[in-house]
Amino acid sequence: MSTPDHPLDSERPDPASAALAGAWTAPHGTDSEVALSDGQNVPVRVYGRKKAGQPQPLVVHFHGGAFVSGCLDSGATVAGLLVAAGAVVVSVAYPLAPQHPFPNAAEVGYQVLQWVHRQRKRLGGAQARIYLAGEEAGGNVAAAVSLMARDQSHPPLAGQVLLSPMLDPCVGTASLREATGSATCCKWVEGWLSYLRSPRDAEHPYAVPASSLRLQGLPPTLVLVGPDDPMRDEAMAYVTRLQAAGLQARGEVLSAAQHWPEALLTAQPQVCPCAPAVQAQLQRFFADTLVPAVPSAVPS
Repeated sequence: MSTPDHPLDSERPDPASAALAGAWTAPHGTDSEVALSDGQNVPVRVYGRKKAGQPQPLVVHFHGGAFVSGCLDSGATVAGLLVAAGAVVVSVAYPLAPQHPFPNAAEVGYQVLQWVHRQRKRLGGAQARIYLAGEEAGGNVAAAVSLMARDQSHPPLAGQVLLSPMLDPCVGTASLREATGSATCCKWVEGWLSYLRSPRDAEHPYAVPASSLRLQGLPPTLVLVGPDDPMRDEAMAYVTRLQAAGLQARGEVLSAAQHWPEALLTAQPQVCPCAPAVQAQLQRFFADTLVPAVPSAVPS
C-alpha cells in the first residue's frame, strides 16, 4: 500500500462527502507544530487532504474566542465547514491575550501563512491557491494577516473568508446593542480591552483592519453573518468599504445562521443548521476565485 504524502490518514472518512450528503462526520485532523522565527513553535491542525489533479483551496484558519480564549478544538466546526466545501485547512492555535496582546496573534498568523505557502504543494497540490479564514476574533486576525501579506507582497492570496468577524473596538453598533441588551459590558468589550495594549493600538490597521486607510490590493473577500449576529453591522460595514475601494467583496446575512458567533465556537464540532447555506456560499466563493483572473490586454 502506498503512503499518502499528506499527513492525514487516508483511511479516515471524508468529512466533505458526508456533510454535503446531509450527514455530519466530525472533521478529523492531524496536529503538528510550525517553527517560528523566535524559536518557539505554534500548534496547528491540518484537516482534509489533497486530491490529485484537482485545484483545491488551501485555507489558513483562525478560531474565535474574543482574543482571550478558544483553541484548535473550538475551531473545529468552522474547519469542518471549510473542508466540506472542498478545502484543505490549516487551523492555527495563535497566542491569546492578555498574555499575548496585539500584535502577537497577527505576527504568528503571518508566519504560519508563509509556512503554508512553502508547503502548499505537499498540503494542497501544485495548483493549490491559498486563502485566509476566521470566525469572530479569528476573523480579525485573518483580515490583519491579509493586510500584512498585501504590504509584504507575499504570499499571494486567492481570497479571505470572514465569519462574524470582530472588526470594531468601539463595540457600539446597533446589532451589538440589540444582542447585548442593557448589559453594561460584554465578552467582546473585555476581549478588545485585553487585546489592545493601549488606545493607540486601535489606530493600527493590523489591530483594526476595518479602519485601514488603504484597502487597495486586498484579495477577494467573502463575509458571512447571521440575522441576530452582534457582529453583523461592523462586518457589513467592512464589505461596503471594500466595495467602495473597488475590490471584489460580498457580504451575506444568512437566515439560517442563528446564534452566531457562539454557534461556531463550541469545543466539540457539531451539526450547524446553517451548514448547507454556508457550504453553498463557500463553494461559490472558491469556484469564483480558484482560477486566477486573466488580466485584460493592454492596447499597444
